[in-house]
Amino acid sequence: MMPVWVLAQTAVVAGTGSSLVKLYDTAAKRADVAQSMTTSSSLRGLYGPVFQDTVGGLIAWRSLGFGTVLAALMSLIIVVRHTREEEDTGRQELLSSAVVGRRAPLTAALLAAAVANALLALLVAATASGYGAPAAGSLALGLTLGAVGMAFAGVAAVAAQLTESARPAKGLAGAVLGLAFVLRTAGDVVSDDGSSPLGWASPLGWAENVRPAAGERWWILLLLVALTAATTATAFALAGRRDLGAGFLPSRPGPPAGRIGGTYGLALRLQRGSLLGWTAGFAVAGLVFGAITDGAAELVDDNEGTRAIIDRMGGHQGLADSSLAAMTGILGMVAALFAVGSVLRLRSEETAGRAEPVLATAAGRLRWAGSHLAVAFLGTVAVLFCCGVAMGVGYGATAGGLGGELPRVLGASLAQAPAVWLAAGCAMLLFGALPRATPVAWGVAGAWLGIGWLGPTVELPQWAMNLSPFSHLPKLPGAEAHAAPFLWLTLLAAALAGAGLLAFRRRDIG
Repeated sequence: MMPVWVLAQTAVVAGTGSSLVKLYDTAAKRADVAQSMTTSSSLRGLYGPVFQDTVGGLIAWRSLGFGTVLAALMSLIIVVRHTREEEDTGRQELLSSAVVGRRAPLTAALLAAAVANALLALLVAATASGYGAPAAGSLALGLTLGAVGMAFAGVAAVAAQLTESARPAKGLAGAVLGLAFVLRTAGDVVSDDGSSPLGWASPLGWAENVRPAAGERWWILLLLVALTAATTATAFALAGRRDLGAGFLPSRPGPPAGRIGGTYGLALRLQRGSLLGWTAGFAVAGLVFGAITDGAAELVDDNEGTRAIIDRMGGHQGLADSSLAAMTGILGMVAALFAVGSVLRLRSEETAGRAEPVLATAAGRLRWAGSHLAVAFLGTVAVLFCCGVAMGVGYGATAGGLGGELPRVLGASLAQAPAVWLAAGCAMLLFGALPRATPVAWGVAGAWLGIGWLGPTVELPQWAMNLSPFSHLPKLPGAEAHAAPFLWLTLLAAALAGAGLLAFRRRDIG
């Protein structure tokens, strides 16, 4: 998992550097985009301010915006995976029966995260330098990403001690990351130089204020180091005071008898938190993306290179429609991660030993697996619906045509559902036929996201773009829609899901 995360993030920096060098090949173009980004509060809130209009400054600006979030996600997944998940599966109890210290698992997890972040820092620094960023700025960029990753590794370590299982630990650490992103975004909306107190209240705001390739502030890295030390020390102190498998936060009691409502009610209850979190996140993202569409369209209108990328991502209709199509397409690819996670909840229930007691009752295998599959399919519709409504409201309010734009944007968002269902179908087939290979489903969804995100920028050949089902969908709104791609993708998703259910019916549990 770690090489995939590190190499994917390095590839994002490489693709960013390549596109920026091609699109803004003169000082005048770089100054123009820097001025446009900095003066637009909505774009500034999404990507952060541009502190220097050089090649290195633009690479650092684009890489830090979402690179810090990706580094934090990588780190919290690594730490929770090697601490709380090991306890959930019972493997840690087996290891602890030998001569293994109480804090050894936490130490090993943090060391693994440190190795991943150190490698990320080195590769990002080398990549940025290769595209023209100065050596000091490249090093500052790499160290900033690595330091943010380690800071959130410490946050995840504390969350793993507080909660009683892996999913709440990931949820708690993810909530802290979400709050940090919101504070950073709000700070950049109200300030164009990163000086807002809201931004300084977030580790992500500290990261952008390091200002790689724009007069580096090396001392800010010490704040990230101090946060890492504080959270790590807290996690070690808590790890020495709790029992194996226990947590410091009390678990909530279950509902009264009759509230679960059968197999489907149980699946919905288990996945309710994840569904609500994804829905809220997509609603916020849709509102922000919809609100900045008009400004983004004006920004790229005079740049032929940027227009070409938007056209490849969103079709050759009007620039605003192309931008909306590109955004809905990217969000649809991200929604595939939700669908895969919902299906693979089956695997986590199986490996944790919770599936066997359920299946020992009158609940059949197909009904149990189908309940989680239904959450994945119907949950996808709910997530995309809320995203489409929010994006339509955001775009309609700024473009002055809410009544006419909302149905178009909502339809474009819901049009991504068949491709998302295909990701869920792949995950179901792997769970049913090759349960030990279920992590491949994440790789498939990640590959589709990479193709859709970086493919138009680096001009991948058409055969490579066609490997993603999202490439076969019409670029809505604006393009002409045909029923064939929706029908074929839906049928293929249903066939894969059905094959996975039949395979699960015939194999042993565990």
